[in-house]
Amino acid sequence: MTSQQQPKPRIAVVFGGRSSEHVISCATAGSVLATIDRAAYDVIPVGIATDGRWVLADGDPERLRIRSAEELPEVDGSGDLVSLNAVAGGAELVVSAAGAPPSVLGSVDVVFPLLHGPWGEDGTVQGLLEMAGVRYVGSGVLASAIGMDKAVTKVVLAGAGLPTVPSVVVTAHDWRADETDCRERIAALGYPVFVKPTRAGSSMGISKVRGPEELAAAIETAQAHDPKVLVEAFAAGAREIECGVLGALDGGVETTLPAEIKVGGDHEFYDFEAKYLPEESTTIDLPADLPDEVIARVREMSAQVFRAVGCEGLARVDFFLMPSGELLVNEINTMPGFTPTSMYPQMWAASGFDYPQLVERLIQLALARDTGLR
Repeated sequence: MTSQQQPKPRIAVVFGGRSSEHVISCATAGSVLATIDRAAYDVIPVGIATDGRWVLADGDPERLRIRSAEELPEVDGSGDLVSLNAVAGGAELVVSAAGAPPSVLGSVDVVFPLLHGPWGEDGTVQGLLEMAGVRYVGSGVLASAIGMDKAVTKVVLAGAGLPTVPSVVVTAHDWRADETDCRERIAALGYPVFVKPTRAGSSMGISKVRGPEELAAAIETAQAHDPKVLVEAFAAGAREIECGVLGALDGGVETTLPAEIKVGGDHEFYDFEAKYLPEESTTIDLPADLPDEVIARVREMSAQVFRAVGCEGLARVDFFLMPSGELLVNEINTMPGFTPTSMYPQMWAASGFDYPQLVERLIQLALARDTGLR
């Protein structure tokens, strides 16, 4: 068989999911599906409905765009059911249509899991893919789980000597059993504070709390997304700086020029609307207007965070640059968004690596690595 007759690698683009970031996952997938090279790859869009069903999706990028706060994309679960079965040498997709016996769609070479939040970005899907013996884009089980849990991330980064914002963890049990103790620990941080779900993203469920009288409502808002809540000290006067990290085919890592987020309008912080709705007044300085030595420090620390967490493929690292010049790690995102307004692809484009090149690099990294322990 000649090289021209070799079958194209099959890429299953998986999106949607059970988390509160379902919409963002759909929008991310729309951008990737519109860009991936169909001449080089056989692409299978697979949607995960909010009830957990895996279905064949049509993958139309236009249907996956965020148009407004009232027009949000979703996987409705109406397609034929899909399962991923382990077979010798990899995995295959099996389709179950109503009134018909299951049929094998074919083998899968790489899964591109464009899932954000729990049940997708947190190591759960990565574990499923490892069990199935199929390669996939992005970090493995442990790094995904660490990156998803902001409190655990802080523990890992502290062990690596990397500074973070002071914080307190409040579990659902803590809050029920001894609310007074929780309030005292939070008060020690000094108001205002930010209250956020520990294992969520896209700025969902986050509240700025100016005093103790606002705390209970903020805890309740965060717990709607995650029973484990992180309360962080307010980084007064901080500039919000982000940096992208990408694995290299030789095993090393590359970093982008940093960007700065400037939130305008009525937004006090970088919330969902400021991030994803195009009419909002958030501005981005790309590259960030920073001294050369600060840029170098951001890029170096981003690579250190990536390695400390054990990431693979890609990640976005967020920082607070304090008025004193101190650089604090805010968080790491192991599957950053790929929507048109997402920072990760924008930073790479500004660093000379365009969106199609980025998608291709991620697929090639996944094809090149082994499954299992590495």
